[in-house]
Amino acid sequence: MILEHCDIEIDPSKQKDFERAIVQGVETVISKAKGFRGYKVNHSMETPSRYLLLIYWDTLENHTVDFRGSAAFADWRAIVGSYFAKPPHVEHMTLVAKSA
Repeated sequence: MILEHCDIEIDPSKQKDFERAIVQGVETVISKAKGFRGYKVNHSMETPSRYLLLIYWDTLENHTVDFRGSAAFADWRAIVGSYFAKPPHVEHMTLVAKSA
């Protein structure tokens, strides 16, 4: 399993609208993508403009090829893209260890 780590910065005055939009975007678009396994959205307590979107995929290609190469990616960006203060920083990670 692959973890997509997406660091997002928004205008903090748009926090509530963004939170509704990001959930809508994941639930209606990303969740239907091949290899999607789940997600989490976290908001920074110290930096009100910062969010962390974590998406679990079966494979790296499910995100980078199947999803990002599809029309669904444009649909996702249409829902949340206007909130981004700058392009999100995205990395992909593999699990090394976890607690019970």
